[in-house]
Amino acid sequence: MVHDFFPLAVKDIIVNPSKAWEKIDSENRPVSAIRNSFLLPLILLVTVSSIIGSLLYANSELLPVYSLFIGIKCFILIYITIYASSYIIKEITYPLDLGKSFAISYSLTVYSIVPFLLCQMFSRLFESLLFVNVLALYGLYIFWTGSEKLLAPPAYKKMPLLIASLVVFAGIYVTVDFLSAKLLDKVYYMFFA
Repeated sequence: MVHDFFPLAVKDIIVNPSKAWEKIDSENRPVSAIRNSFLLPLILLVTVSSIIGSLLYANSELLPVYSLFIGIKCFILIYITIYASSYIIKEITYPLDLGKSFAISYSLTVYSIVPFLLCQMFSRLFESLLFVNVLALYGLYIFWTGSEKLLAPPAYKKMPLLIASLVVFAGIYVTVDFLSAKLLDKVYYMFFA
């Protein structure tokens, strides 16, 4: 049933996060299954949106290969951000006495980022829809409900966990975006300009 896991999980995590987290917790899927059947299809959709959006709206003086570079950068950016955030969140949960499980931190990160990825699909395809990224903040609620189900933190540890996770994710995203943009531009202008 791996083939029908993806669309159902996306709908469930958006429409009813509490119920989705119960299902996620009971299934106890390994990291590789979550990555292959859930995360990679979402990242690939964002990547394709990024390529198409760049082809349609990028500077006409740039070669079409630049759009492919934009897509590759998008894929790498999201993939690295999710893995690095998951690792650091795993390290954050340990001093908070919430365990130290990469599988749990990975699940929290991947499923909480769904609204962000859905918003990215639209905002990368149509740059004029950049404002829809505000809806990605719904991922904080998804993270909150997921941490309650998977980690069961005491009330006074929920907010520090949420804030630390948000700062980690945003910091990694901005850093990787900056570095990959520098590298992308350098490679493009070195070989194609």
